[in-house]
Formats: sequence, C-alpha cells, structure tokens
Amino acid sequence: MTRVDFYVLPSSEPQPRRILACKLAEKAWRLGMKIYVHTGSDAEDRIMDDLLWTFRQGSFIPHTLASAPADDRADVPVAIGHASPPPDFADLLINLSADAPPEIERFTRVAELVDQDETVRDKGRQRYRQYRERGLELETHNLDAA
Repeated sequence: MTRVDFYVLPSSEPQPRRILACKLAEKAWRLGMKIYVHTGSDAEDRIMDDLLWTFRQGSFIPHTLASAPADDRADVPVAIGHASPPPDFADLLINLSADAPPEIERFTRVAELVDQDETVRDKGRQRYRQYRERGLELETHNLDAA
C-alpha cells in the first residue's frame, strides 16, 4: 500500500519546498531508491533540474528530465517531470504540483510538500481528502521554522 507523507513547511515562499524536495531526493537516492519529482510545469522542471545540482555546497544528485529518452534515464535514480511518471520509477514520488499526481498507487511512498501559501495549503488539503478517500496510509509532519 502506498504511504503518503505530508510535509508542512512554516514558510509561504516556494524555495523552501524546492529545497526540501532536494533533501528528500538526496536521502532516498542514498538509500538506493528511484525517485520521481513531480512538478506543475516545464518551467518548474527546469528550476528543479538546476537546483538538484546547487541546493547545497558539494551536492550531487544524479538526475534527468522525465522527458529524456528511456535509454538516457536507465541508470539515473531521479527523474523530474510534470506528466505521468516514467514506468521504471516506483519507489518515491515527491509532489511539487498543485494537483494529485497520476499513478500514485504504484509508488511505495509519496511525499507531499505543502507550505503556508493559501493556494498551496488549500490544494494540499484537497489532496489529503482525496488520498484518505482512496484508503491510502497518511502521515503528517509539521516542520519547524528552525
């Protein structure tokens, strides 16, 4: 069964959500997982592509855009996209989109990143209700400002 973890950030700015996505991707990568970072647009794909190289000093997380040919994704643990996840990624989905990502039931874990921006928070609540109605295992983590 898919487990969905909601990470609630104290900020209303988008950058802390992106940084948290990078940290979660890095941790999962070090555990040997295949990670799909689901965004809401091509522009957000590009932001995350750049950020995964630069989010902290010395960071290196092998990644590619999900739109890359399958051969280019074969040995890469992190894919970034805003459409359906590539079929070879099923361990962790990190959602930065406002909507519920497609095919989440095939993932072992889903990380929903929600901040204090009114729209982001309201959309997060909607996804929480959707997931609860689908019978998914839900957990909430309120992150401190520190």
